Amino acid sequence: MSQDWKSDVTKFPRFEGVRTFMRLPYDPEPKGVDVVILGAPFDTTATFRTGARFGPEAVRRISSLLRPAHAYHAVRPTDVLKIVDGGDIPVIPGNTLRSYGYITEVIHSWVNEGAIPITLGGDHGIALAELRALAQVHGPLALIQFDAHLDTWDEYWEEKYTHGTPFRRALEEGLLDPLRSTQIGIRGTVYDPADIEEGRSLGFEVLTAEKVREIGLEQTIRTAIERAGSAKTFVSFDVDFLDPAYAPGTGTPEIGGFTTFEAQQLLRKLYPLDFVGFDIVEVLPAFDPTETTALAGATVAFEFLSLVASGRKGA
Repeated sequence: MSQDWKSDVTKFPRFEGVRTFMRLPYDPEPKGVDVVILGAPFDTTATFRTGARFGPEAVRRISSLLRPAHAYHAVRPTDVLKIVDGGDIPVIPGNTLRSYGYITEVIHSWVNEGAIPITLGGDHGIALAELRALAQVHGPLALIQFDAHLDTWDEYWEEKYTHGTPFRRALEEGLLDPLRSTQIGIRGTVYDPADIEEGRSLGFEVLTAEKVREIGLEQTIRTAIERAGSAKTFVSFDVDFLDPAYAPGTGTPEIGGFTTFEAQQLLRKLYPLDFVGFDIVEVLPAFDPTETTALAGATVAFEFLSLVASGRKGA
């Protein structure tokens, strides 16, 4: 029997095996692969519900349900890319700065070897640590953020490092080029009527949920692509971009969100960009025993893999 028989779900049932992402090979040693899946099980910066520390485990578990080929892009990522699951990054619950340091160090070690990281969160605060690692190698990045919230607040309770502040800190540290960046799907209650304008004043293109529905999905993604242009691009997907009817297991749900189908349509049209990193964050499995939210997170990660594979296949 060949060594790769376990990757064939017609021979090896999907409910068996060690729970790596889509049963990819586990290899925690940084090396020159095309894509690495990493877990960042850190949720100390959450401001309401906690539990996203269990997100990577839940996403990996349900990912065994996914089949290996992508019909829209007509590609099987493992045919085009060398992909490994690098396991979880060590974190210290309650110690944000040290955990960020570990996340940056591990991601940087993979990026330095040429890998594109797909990070499974964790709360959205981990994005700052990811961007530190990526910018060390690539310089300031374009950001495409799918989210209900801007995450550009200055502070919570006089704390500068929370899951509501990572992109303001990233701008202050010169990790992002705001003129290349777009935030998509922003909605819900705010602290001040001018909060959305504050996001725009930082340089971001802010496309609220209302605006996306006004201009349509095609124009939305065209705007983001044109703005990013040829820049190195980081895509961050907060699962609360989805309506809680589709993703109830998240930390700060907001009604009026998007369907999983709409999210797929948006992500699939991003393929012309120069991607250097991705994340999917804020999956809280304890609030969704059906695993619907984790499945959405796993499928988003597979969309990321397929975007990279589609670009390499067409190169």
